[in-house]
Amino acid sequence: MLLYNYKVTKSKYSFVTSIKQSVNGIFRERLRKMNTGDNMTQQKYAQMVKIRSKNSPIVKNCVKAFGIGGLICTLGQGITELYQTLGAEAETAKTLCSVTLIFIGVLLTALHQYERLAKHGGAGTLVPITGFANSMSAPAIEFKAEGFITGLAAKMFIIAGPVLVYGTSAAILYGAIYYLTTL
Repeated sequence: MLLYNYKVTKSKYSFVTSIKQSVNGIFRERLRKMNTGDNMTQQKYAQMVKIRSKNSPIVKNCVKAFGIGGLICTLGQGITELYQTLGAEAETAKTLCSVTLIFIGVLLTALHQYERLAKHGGAGTLVPITGFANSMSAPAIEFKAEGFITGLAAKMFIIAGPVLVYGTSAAILYGAIYYLTTL
């Protein structure tokens, strides 16, 4: 049933498109069966979603995000203090702390433990540098089987790419505005 409109072609993209169309057709058919009438309006769909979806505990999630994000930042401060105790200057200790936190984020991602932490910490795990390390390494680890170039290197920037592009563009824009206003 899933491949009922699959057409034999040589292109894998048309195969994927056929599967997507089949799945979409099945999804629409199931929605139609759930509805009492033949046509689903936006109001009926919104009402159905409201009935079937549960409310998330916003205050609880915010407290958990704040707590876990704070623990990550406290860990970073502890690592900085450790490096300074071992004799590194303040700037060097901060750089070493960033590298260490990135390493910890990638290691936890590779061991599939960052997902568990993010499940409870939410945005608290996204904001620190460990979240950026996770967003860079997770797609690379997921697609490593496809090869070094087409898998690992190409997929590494799926999530982090837009962040880098918009972050760099915003920095250039804000820098230009700052420069023009301080002339």
